[in-house]
Amino acid sequence: MSFVLAGKRVYVAGHRGMVGQALVRRLASEDCEIQTAPREIDLRDQAAVRTWFSANAPEVVIVAAARVGGIKANDSRPAEFLYDNLMIEANIIEAARQHGCRKLLFLGSSCIYPRMAPQPIREDSLLTGPLEPTNQWYAVAKIAGIMLCQSYRRQYGCDFISAMPTNLYGPGDNYDPDGSHVVPALIRKASTAKANGDAALTVWGTGTPLREFMHVSDLADGCVFLLEHYSAEGHVNVGSGREIAIADLARLIAGIVGFAGRVEFDASKPDGTPRKIMDGTMMADMGWAPRIDLRDGLADALEDYRARFE
Repeated sequence: MSFVLAGKRVYVAGHRGMVGQALVRRLASEDCEIQTAPREIDLRDQAAVRTWFSANAPEVVIVAAARVGGIKANDSRPAEFLYDNLMIEANIIEAARQHGCRKLLFLGSSCIYPRMAPQPIREDSLLTGPLEPTNQWYAVAKIAGIMLCQSYRRQYGCDFISAMPTNLYGPGDNYDPDGSHVVPALIRKASTAKANGDAALTVWGTGTPLREFMHVSDLADGCVFLLEHYSAEGHVNVGSGREIAIADLARLIAGIVGFAGRVEFDASKPDGTPRKIMDGTMMADMGWAPRIDLRDGLADALEDYRARFE
């Protein structure tokens, strides 16, 4: 099957975030009308969302809006991560149904999968075991979003699909020390340590967990591919297929930044899930693959960080 984006009104919910910015850049080459909501629209407010949909009538919706953050933010603000994400996704998905949107793509997260899921993680691992405690609130909200899309397909016949990105990084990332994910946190720490002439860079945890990372531009390309070529109830993993230990990632980032000191680890801080890499067979079988190498992608992210903060 093929769905044509050209000539259609495409609403990117969350266009100010890293993923939303990448989607807007990628969609610029699709000859579609890109729609974004002003900052004053609170996506947690059902009436505000419905009013915006009535006024703008999007034909395609990408739900990239979310309350996001790293381990510290998830663990310290669980109510925000659960409530805000539930409201955002429910309001947008229901408004899309009410206004007859032709296609919707909901973006979840790899944290939906059980903490000890068999690796690489297949899509059918969902709900087969306990979640990672440090981000379970966010995960539960994202699982609810998947179920919303599936239930709307069954009950209303809506062409709503879901994609589960792996750990992302790239231009537009959040570098806040209290709310960032591991790659932007390490870029900031290494850059600060270099500027201060520090002898050592301290990283949370033991450094042993294995993680998969993908440049956000690759995700945006994968999203466009799914909108054009996928229509089914099951969610789809979108990842790089390559993993790296956090310790090796920290040393790689330190080298790219130019920090020559030691990399140390604070084992008193949580590690999170021991290993997490997603099975990308579904996307590969459909003919899609990411293109950006990790080293090149990290260099691009560092350039963005320096342009914004240095």
